[in-house]
Amino acid sequence: MTVLVVAAHPDDEVLGCGGTIAKYVSEGVPVKVMFIADGVSSRSDSAANSALPARLEALEAASAILGYEVVFTGQFPDNRLDTVPLLEIVQLIERYISQLRPHTVITHHSGDLNIDHRLAHEAVVTACRPTPGHSVKNLLFFEVASSTEWRSPGDGHAFVPNYFVDISGCFLKKKQEALLAYTLEMREWPHPRSAKAIDALCHWRGATIGVDAAEAYILGRMLA
Repeated sequence: MTVLVVAAHPDDEVLGCGGTIAKYVSEGVPVKVMFIADGVSSRSDSAANSALPARLEALEAASAILGYEVVFTGQFPDNRLDTVPLLEIVQLIERYISQLRPHTVITHHSGDLNIDHRLAHEAVVTACRPTPGHSVKNLLFFEVASSTEWRSPGDGHAFVPNYFVDISGCFLKKKQEALLAYTLEMREWPHPRSAKAIDALCHWRGATIGVDAAEAYILGRMLA
């Protein structure tokens, strides 16, 4: 079984499912991660030029900590995926699904405030249409602090999780360590993308299901 994580930007994979990745890897399950955009090119030219090497260095460190393999690093315009024909993103994801034959695909929730997150979700769902013989049996959608909860209420896209992964103990520690690699993208408390807030979220998600820490998902599809 192979797991493919499709993230809009480097750091989303840790924020959304870092503990789950670590748990899969500990069980001998190969985890591959692809990124649609680089996460920095929407900044001013000078800021983007200085931030990109640091972002890629952080990605390398996070992948070593969690044990996943990076199969594609984003080349689409950051925070401007709505300027790219959706078909191009879908076809990119389809190519990697065809090569890797993943059993499970994990990606963003459809209701995130960030436009790249929403379009990554739509592209993944399109690429994973359940045609006969398709490898993907399970679809999971994660939350990203400072995006998922910032969408305005009443838009019909609330994140209401119905699938949880217990990341208590060493898996939460791995997630925390990988987040430190992305220190330039983290914020100070009480920002929701602070280490303290993300730790609290993991413990809250765990408490709702009776464990110390968990990552929460919306189950898009599961074929047993």
